[in-house]
Amino acid sequence: MIGRITKVIMPGLLLLAFYYAVFGGEHNLFELFGARSSAVQERSRLTDLEQRVDSLAAWADSVRDDPATLERIARERFGMIREGETLYRFADPTDSVPSDTLQLQTPN
Repeated sequence: MIGRITKVIMPGLLLLAFYYAVFGGEHNLFELFGARSSAVQERSRLTDLEQRVDSLAAWADSVRDDPATLERIARERFGMIREGETLYRFADPTDSVPSDTLQLQTPN
C-alpha cells in the first residue's frame, strides 16, 4: 500500500516542483533567460562606454599637452587668428537678403 502511494505521489510532487521551477516563484526560468539577455546588452553598452571614455581621455590629453591641437580648436571654434593674419569670413547664401526686397530709405 505504501509503495503504491509513493508511486502516485512522487511523480506528482516532481511535476509540481518542475512546474514551480519553470513558471513559479521570483527566480523562475523565464526570469533567468531575461536576466541573461539583459546582462549581454549591458556588457555591450559598457564596452561602448569604455571606448568612449578612452577616446575622451585621449582628446583631453591632446588638448592639455599638444599646442597644435589647442591652436586648431582656437581657430575652428572661436575664429581666432595669429598676429599679422587676415581673417576672411564668407556668408552663406541663405543669410543674404535678395536685392529686390531692399528698399532705399531717404532721410526726411
